[in-house]
Amino acid sequence: MPLGEDGNGWKKKTSDIKEHYDFKEVLGTGAFSEVVLAEEKRTQRLVAIKCIPKKALEGKENNIENEIAVLHRIKHPNIVTLEDIFESTSHLYLVMQLVSGGELFDRIVEKGFYTERDASQLIHQILDAVKYLHDMGIVHRDLKPENLLYYSMDEDSKIMISDFGLSKIEGAGSVMSTACGTPGYVAPEVLAQKPYSKAVDCWSIGVISYILLCGYPPFYDENDAKLFEQILKAEYEFDSPYWDDISDSAKDFICHLMEKEPLKRYTCEQALQHPWICGDTALDKNIHESVSAQIKKNFAKSKWKQAFNATAVVRHMRKLQLGTSLEGPSQITPTSPCHGHLLPEEEEDEEEEEDDLGNGEEESLSHYEDGRRGSTEGSADRDSLRSCTYCCRPASRV
Repeated sequence: MPLGEDGNGWKKKTSDIKEHYDFKEVLGTGAFSEVVLAEEKRTQRLVAIKCIPKKALEGKENNIENEIAVLHRIKHPNIVTLEDIFESTSHLYLVMQLVSGGELFDRIVEKGFYTERDASQLIHQILDAVKYLHDMGIVHRDLKPENLLYYSMDEDSKIMISDFGLSKIEGAGSVMSTACGTPGYVAPEVLAQKPYSKAVDCWSIGVISYILLCGYPPFYDENDAKLFEQILKAEYEFDSPYWDDISDSAKDFICHLMEKEPLKRYTCEQALQHPWICGDTALDKNIHESVSAQIKKNFAKSKWKQAFNATAVVRHMRKLQLGTSLEGPSQITPTSPCHGHLLPEEEEDEEEEEDDLGNGEEESLSHYEDGRRGSTEGSADRDSLRSCTYCCRPASRV
């Protein structure tokens, strides 16, 4: 169904979006949209606006309508929120509250002190937000560090979940089967092309928890087939010396989330009751040096254009000396597109290299960048099941 003909009351008609907002600068571009920093004329508040030409959406209307339907329902302090939707004859505009604190890994690397307890508090926020989604029947399906952004530049800023381009709203007792997500974080049942449900998000939280405590991913191999085999068998280790100073409680928590069998895997509610999250078993020892060194080695930023550059937002905020003044009028969670994104998964993953994949939601198991371990070989064996905006090069896993 063409956009504009569905009768959705939450779309506001406009002849010119610039009657409502002053556009400041382009924050990023995707396969079929552009994200701009803008100031609302009425309130002088900064927002991120995703501008989508309707022409570019032909045949993809369902993807963007899915993202809008999901975002429009969500009101949680740790999840990006869609604030407004405008529609002109030529464009669709998604107005998102701006997240200005930067990316998760960048913040950890910049810290001088980082502990298990810090990681536990981060995961607690993520679990609470994902439980909220699951209670609403929403499965995110693409949880990963790149989709976790800090709300502001404050030292104690909350973390935000972004990017709902792959999310699905479950029906009662429903299961899904579309292969989607990012291989390094995706659950075994997804790779096995089996029906799956909310448990896939819990697996991803386990993978994120693992990385937050050591700085490298639990699954890695230069050979994709072997990588997938590891994930399918749930084969991972707590390698020495990187895990020597990590508590048994943290390892137990991860094992319950990275459980191969979905029915045995912890739910968000169970994970929130684990002593590493709600008790006092998370250690206060500084693990910053080891973790930050591994993050820098293993998660090199991708060289291709990002759909939304969270670092650019931070730079702009500092330039304007706005600091944390965004924590203002609206209490509906901040937003930024994914990566601050406002962009559906296909824009992040397919961008210019794989622009021919029209069904982003159906074929968006991203791809590794061929810069791993300094490899200069071509990408002849590249298939659709590759990793993410960060390319994994775990030197520690050699």
